[in-house]
Amino acid sequence: MLPGVYLNKKKDGTPLYRASITHGGKHISLGSFPDEQTAHRAYLEASSLFTTTQPAQILLDHYQGDFQVLPFEKWVVLLNFRDHGMYIKTPIYLEKRFFTYYYSQTCRYKFDVDDLFYYSNHKIMKRGNHLFVADYGMQVNILSRYGIKNYAVPGRDFRFVNGDDMDYRYRNIEIINRYHGVTKQTLKGREVYTVRIHVNGNIIVGRYATENEAAAAYNRAAMLLKEQGVDKNFPINYIEGINGIEYANLLMKVRISAKIRRYHESRKPLTE
Repeated sequence: MLPGVYLNKKKDGTPLYRASITHGGKHISLGSFPDEQTAHRAYLEASSLFTTTQPAQILLDHYQGDFQVLPFEKWVVLLNFRDHGMYIKTPIYLEKRFFTYYYSQTCRYKFDVDDLFYYSNHKIMKRGNHLFVADYGMQVNILSRYGIKNYAVPGRDFRFVNGDDMDYRYRNIEIINRYHGVTKQTLKGREVYTVRIHVNGNIIVGRYATENEAAAAYNRAAMLLKEQGVDKNFPINYIEGINGIEYANLLMKVRISAKIRRYHESRKPLTE
């Protein structure tokens, strides 16, 4: 067999050619290929990536998809290992004080080093504009690591401080609205928290001075609507930093719109 190539077989007996390389004492699998020549080309390509002499040193920007045997993700892994001596199985390239996660050649996300261990072991996937990882058999939105809920809307509930929506460093993410149904607004020069709940359209529950009051008001509105027979699975806000007694007092204290308290009356059919 050619250097770097090992013959294997599929379950049906079809030959499969695996390529691998050893660098810095680390044995690295390069993948499986349909023929020996392609597997050998993968080995030669990986060998060229480990060249550190100038001007022959290869960089990530040199990748050309139509001409490379190895996928771009593998380039990221190998070049990071070459440049930083750390083998990471996901497409991460270490920078000063942060790291770049290459979802693709043109799609690059920045994260703090505090998240390096997590994303070294969790591959980022994408559906539409939502980024998630598989964690214990579940699809977990990466925004949940910042305390941002799945229903959060960029620009309304949270924002990227520097305007770069691919920069997920903690200092770049500001949470505006932490709780379901709660929107922070400025009215007549002062900040208030407006609460809306959706039942055949949005109903304003009220406006409150604090975020905790607003979150509790949403919960109370949901409870009152269910008591009046509204068959809907309203999410419940779990308010941070207060105990059970404080929550109960807050729940009873907040004032709720009469439209919510008497919702069942507005839904009754008119009688002659």
